[in-house]
Amino acid sequence: MDSLTAADRLARQVQFILEVDKLKEIFRQTINTQSRRAENDAEHSWHLCLCVIVLAEHANFQQLDVLRVLKMLILHDLVEIDAGDTFAYDAARMADQHAREALAADRIFGLLPPDQTREFRALWDEFEAQQTPEARFALAADRFQPMLLNCHTEGAAWRRHGVTQDRVLARNAAVAEGCRPLWEYVVKMVQTAVDAGHLAPKP
Repeated sequence: MDSLTAADRLARQVQFILEVDKLKEIFRQTINTQSRRAENDAEHSWHLCLCVIVLAEHANFQQLDVLRVLKMLILHDLVEIDAGDTFAYDAARMADQHAREALAADRIFGLLPPDQTREFRALWDEFEAQQTPEARFALAADRFQPMLLNCHTEGAAWRRHGVTQDRVLARNAAVAEGCRPLWEYVVKMVQTAVDAGHLAPKP
């Protein structure tokens, strides 16, 4: 309990819960399939978690701790409250993404009682390090979901930023490290987008 009173502990937890409500106001480049408005980070996190629950049977790893994967994904994008969403194909913003997000992790997870601060920060770092089966499957879901939305919104974000097929495949090849069947599905899905004129082929 790190010497906090029960009342102080609860107060810090509630402060954290209120702070992370801000995730609903962080908007991404991908758009939702129905309204065609920008997806927000909270919607993204929910959709990722659902992907994990549905697709876990296809993971490359037999003994996958699905709850740990879910914890990683529900926590991972909270740092964007401070750091903002970084578009995957923006090389300039990607260069310092980790540094910006690590500072945000310090502040946001630091709102919690110390034991939860340590636990949540460790999960965030585990995702970033990409060394465990759970982190690799979490990343596979995180890379798959925006591609799925792009493929079902006529490549809206890709076309807006002039992204090409080779860049999409290079950026998202890590899906195979967590879920090879999902990667095989992605390659076909992306090719279908190219054939439909929704994603530019390699120059």
